[in-house]
Amino acid sequence: MREIRLALVGFGNVGQAFARLLIEKQLELETEYGITPVVTGIMTGRHASCINPAGINLEQALSNISQGRPLTELDTFSFSGDTLEFIQSCPADVMFETTPVNPISGQPALSHLRHALEHGMHVITANKGPVVYGYRELKELAARQRLGFRFESAVMDGAPIFSLFRHPLRGARLLGFSGILNSCTNLLLERMGQGESLEEAIAYGASIGITETDPSNDVDGWDASIKVAALATVLMDHPLTPVEVDREGIRGITREMIAEAEAAGERWKLVCKAYWQDGDFVARVRPERVGPESPLYSVGGTSSFVNFELDVLPGLGVLESNPSPKTTAYGMLADLIDLEGEQA
Repeated sequence: MREIRLALVGFGNVGQAFARLLIEKQLELETEYGITPVVTGIMTGRHASCINPAGINLEQALSNISQGRPLTELDTFSFSGDTLEFIQSCPADVMFETTPVNPISGQPALSHLRHALEHGMHVITANKGPVVYGYRELKELAARQRLGFRFESAVMDGAPIFSLFRHPLRGARLLGFSGILNSCTNLLLERMGQGESLEEAIAYGASIGITETDPSNDVDGWDASIKVAALATVLMDHPLTPVEVDREGIRGITREMIAEAEAAGERWKLVCKAYWQDGDFVARVRPERVGPESPLYSVGGTSSFVNFELDVLPGLGVLESNPSPKTTAYGMLADLIDLEGEQA
């Protein structure tokens, strides 16, 4: 049985879901994969931090968070410092990074991952920012350090997108992709089709935890654009930032436009695309009307879908229905198992 020490940077909804998944899957990880994950440190922005080289009681950590109590109650290391100092101090083999995404620079997550690799840790992130702004740098640094860099949950939560190309689709070349990568706007457009205004749909999304207080990243297409950039950068070897994506959000879509589309048997979707055309790379996010012949037509609620066009497979689709923090956490767990399989 191999013990793996984990450091968690970020302990919001996804980080807490990951902790619950580690508890839930403990026996399976030991019996099926021969690994015993032990969390030795947790760093948060709102609930302080804790380091315990012998292992942190995750149920107690989750209880502290739910009761608004600081994680310092679980600390045996007398740690007090910033995130970079935490990474340097925490005795861990793998760092998990789940801090909020910065679509403009990828910071500070990019620095967190770089620092962990420099200090001998494998890194796993659910953050799109460093994938877009630091993919090549982090990949090369990880290779030099003989460490792993994984990010399955950065796009479409726990759906196997990046690992699909790393393993089953070896030898296939991606020519382009299209799909619905922002589940929030998919839900908002659906609610508007039921008669709500955009503001009412946003309020509903906030009530179920889908939209943020400031929903502009979703509504204005920034989240979709950074996902397009991540897929293009990693899967098509074409480095791209969200600023370079031709972007249009859904603010201009009215209930009248949705009703007109419905009358014609069509639906509005925020469609993401990237492909090569006559030697130029096209990357676009914009609202489009789609009919029943399109695989995007029936993608409802908070579901996501991407269709890949490959040189050997003209159409390969991946649908993720109704994701949650647990599905994002699963992508991180799958990355851990994948890394450990490579190390064995």
